[in-house]
Amino acid sequence: MAKWSQMVMQDSVSPSMSYISGFHDYMMLTMVLVLSIIGYVLISLCLSHLTNRYILEAQEVETVWTVVPAIILITMAVPSIQILYMVDEVVDPKLTIKVIGHQWYWSYQYGDFPFISFDSYMLPIDELKLSDYRLLEVDDRLVLPMKQEIRMVVSSADVIHSWTVPSMGVKLDAVPGRLNQVSMFMLKPGVYYGQCSEICGVNHSFMPICIESISSSDFILWVKKY
Repeated sequence: MAKWSQMVMQDSVSPSMSYISGFHDYMMLTMVLVLSIIGYVLISLCLSHLTNRYILEAQEVETVWTVVPAIILITMAVPSIQILYMVDEVVDPKLTIKVIGHQWYWSYQYGDFPFISFDSYMLPIDELKLSDYRLLEVDDRLVLPMKQEIRMVVSSADVIHSWTVPSMGVKLDAVPGRLNQVSMFMLKPGVYYGQCSEICGVNHSFMPICIESISSSDFILWVKKY
C-alpha cells in the first residue's frame, strides 16, 4: 500500500493544484478511452476473417479518423492552456517573498517586512523530533498566511535550483541573475514540504522546503514577535 500511495499526487491545498489534479484525471480518462477503442479495433481486425481485396478507398472512414482525433486534441489543449495562464498569472499579491537558492540551502526575504530574512537549513537526524520528517524538516520554516495571494520571487546565488512544493502545484527554477515569479494561494492551514527539483550538486537532495500556513491574524502576531 505504501508503494501505491507514492505513485499518486499529493493532496492539493491551492486552487492551481486542484485544477492540475482535475486535468490529470481528465487526461488519464481520455487516454484510457482512446487506447481501449484502438485496442478493440486492432484485435477485431486481427481476428476477423472478413476481407475485401477490391476496396481501394473509404472517404467516410478517413474523414472520421481525421476529425475525431482533432476534436479530442482540442478538448485536451483548451483546459491545458487555461491552467497554464492561471498558474502564471499574479493578481494583486498581498505579500511578496524573495527566495534565493544556495548550495545547499534556501534563503527567504519578506519584501513587505525588510527586517525578516533568514536561511533555512535541513535539520540533521540527531536533532529531529518524534513527529518530524527525515530529510524534509528545516530549522526555520517559511511562515505564510492562508487565503491570501502571495507572490514568490525566486532566484539563485550560485547554480540553477528549482523551488518546488508539490501540494501547491508550484515548481519554479531558480536561475542565477534572473528573477522568476509565481503566485501561491493556500486554502487551509498546515505544514507543507517540498525539495529542490534541479540536480544542483552533491547535496542536492538535502535542501528541503518547509512552508507553514497559518491564519492572517496568527501571521500578524508572528511578524510582531519576530
